[in-house]
Amino acid sequence: MKMEFIGEGPALIIEGRQRMLVVADLHFGIEADLAAHGLHFKSRSESRLERLHKVIDLTKPDELVLLGDIKHSIPSLTWQEHHEMPQILDSLRTRLPLHVFPGNHDIGIERFLHDGEIRPKDGVVLDGVGYLHGHMIPSPALAGHLVVIGHHHPMLSLRDEVGCALQSPAYLRAEIDTFDTGKGPALKNSSPSRILFIPSFNEIAGYDILQIIKKPFSPLSRLMKKENTEIILADGTYIGPLRALITDETD
Repeated sequence: MKMEFIGEGPALIIEGRQRMLVVADLHFGIEADLAAHGLHFKSRSESRLERLHKVIDLTKPDELVLLGDIKHSIPSLTWQEHHEMPQILDSLRTRLPLHVFPGNHDIGIERFLHDGEIRPKDGVVLDGVGYLHGHMIPSPALAGHLVVIGHHHPMLSLRDEVGCALQSPAYLRAEIDTFDTGKGPALKNSSPSRILFIPSFNEIAGYDILQIIKKPFSPLSRLMKKENTEIILADGTYIGPLRALITDETD
């Protein structure tokens, strides 16, 4: 299996028998929700979709994996989503097959999907790799595999002694030595399951990595082994172990 980090996304290519393009947390329609809270922005859906098409052109995948939160509004659909989602999904499916793993924001998205596109919310293994959005207890079938998830929007924030800051979407790569699905006894594997937290494709959605660690809010983030978790920037630049960041923050 080969893996490529696509900084123009952020997006991920995972290549085994098939070349899979993986993106997470597009949050189309977020502007309508912000407007309801008094923050008015022109819809960026067109430019966000154009960026995704450019990533498809760049990477030439066989299939597209959408790791949930394709739409933004909960618990219903907004006028923006009703108008935009059919066109967005049609433009993608004309280019390559879709695998959609619904997220917690994807209530009602089924009406826009075709037969065979929607995947189980608790995940499935495709070409040897497990995928799910990340907000639910994962299927036991994912134990022992690399599991790629969205939902967390990891963002790296660094500050130096003069206050300069780096803020960048980032990946978290971690291990869990048990796979506690909550559906029976925890599964102990001879080799640990590996989890890769993928950053949001949406350009205005980010959540500080340290907050994910300090206040885990999903089943898999609560199981990750912090001592060997690593940080990778969106373009594949290796930053290092999480423990170095935690040490700096507490100095």
